[in-house]
Amino acid sequence: MKSDINFSYLIFLSVVAALGGFLFGYDAAVISGTISQVTTQFQLDQIQTGWFVGCALVGSIVGVLFAGQLSDRYGRKITMLIAAMFFSVSGIGCAFTGSFDQLVVARILGGVGIGVVSIVSPLYISEISVAHYRGRLVSLYQLAVTLGFLGAYLANYQLLHLSQSGVEVGSGWIHTILVSEVWRGMLGLSSVPALLFFFVVLFIPESPRWLVLRCRNDKALDVFQKIYLHGQDAQAQLNETVSVVQSENKSDWKFLFQPGIFKAVMIGAAIAILGQFMGVNAVLYYGPSIFEEAGLSGGDALFSQVLVGLVNAVTTVIAVFIIDKVGRKKLVYYGVSGMVLSLLLIGFYFRFSASLGLPNSFLLFFFLLYVFCCAISISAVIFVLLSEMYPTRIRGMAMSIAGFALWVGTYLVGQLTPWMLQNLTPAGTFLLFALMCVPYMLIVWKLIPETTGKSLEEIERYWMKK
Repeated sequence: MKSDINFSYLIFLSVVAALGGFLFGYDAAVISGTISQVTTQFQLDQIQTGWFVGCALVGSIVGVLFAGQLSDRYGRKITMLIAAMFFSVSGIGCAFTGSFDQLVVARILGGVGIGVVSIVSPLYISEISVAHYRGRLVSLYQLAVTLGFLGAYLANYQLLHLSQSGVEVGSGWIHTILVSEVWRGMLGLSSVPALLFFFVVLFIPESPRWLVLRCRNDKALDVFQKIYLHGQDAQAQLNETVSVVQSENKSDWKFLFQPGIFKAVMIGAAIAILGQFMGVNAVLYYGPSIFEEAGLSGGDALFSQVLVGLVNAVTTVIAVFIIDKVGRKKLVYYGVSGMVLSLLLIGFYFRFSASLGLPNSFLLFFFLLYVFCCAISISAVIFVLLSEMYPTRIRGMAMSIAGFALWVGTYLVGQLTPWMLQNLTPAGTFLLFALMCVPYMLIVWKLIPETTGKSLEEIERYWMKK
């Protein structure tokens, strides 16, 4: 199959779109290194500090709500350019802001960019991919997100080291951004990959399936001919796409509520929000606090969190290479089973470590095992499934609904985890996370078809028959 397609061209298109995921990860993670500095400079109280941390999430929810409509109406490429503009303006605004209110506005704009790329980047990759490689190509987006996290941590570390080294770096605003108020440099650095993202998106074509939807079949065939090395394969793919799109004779909203399609949308929303209540964000965002609760020192807790981040990134690389060989559903079965075991043993540690004298290495091992199982299953699979489950006509709109559910779940977990750790105890919290894995597994087992190796048109026909 690989010899029949222009695989290097597919990789290029996928990497360009996945760069939006890097911006997502960087913008979400960079905030961790700026909180204390911004709080001190603007003399923030606890509520204002919480608003500074969470305001980007509000922007993400807004962005995800209109991303689908934008991409369905104006195209995937234009929507990615819009997201790049939001990221660029946000980064520059954060670097040169004159007040806390202006900083919040800039962070919200960055959040809008996060919400938009979380929909349109995996959607675009899915629509330009061929069936046998779609899983690994869409997984590049999730890999880019993890690399964005890692990039933010490294940038924060290097910029802070530079500002504290005593080396004279420029004067005026340059000195302010890189030395005296280095948080500006941390937040503003996102504008560099954002501008790169904007520039490279200009050189990729529009999604051929969206072009078919807009009756631009000649342009769609041009794109397919760049992907498929044999003209008859490109024409066959175009004919199949046209055939399926022409069968969708209802308006977007009526089509969305067609029984089989509505079922797919609700299933996508369910796995999107349930995935957040299985503990992944609690581990990634509150890991240091959880490790300190277990008795680790502050430095050891941060080092343990670095290990969590490295395992997350390396495992995502593995997932990219095996997702199309093992299959989406099998990865979920194996990975979520490992997550349940890990969560139960983490809960066991917090409940009985004092009486049994369990070492801290016990907790760290099962934390890392949990991250491995999560990264190789639900984290790698979720954006692949959401990008390929829905018909072309309403793919953007349906992904916005699922994306909204995902971001609401992220917000709720972020708000509730500190409360749960205090009131349910860490042992009770991780037991709850383990229980939430059960409905996720049942939904994937009973309600979602195996999509590995199937074209988007074949998947669409499955839901239409339902």
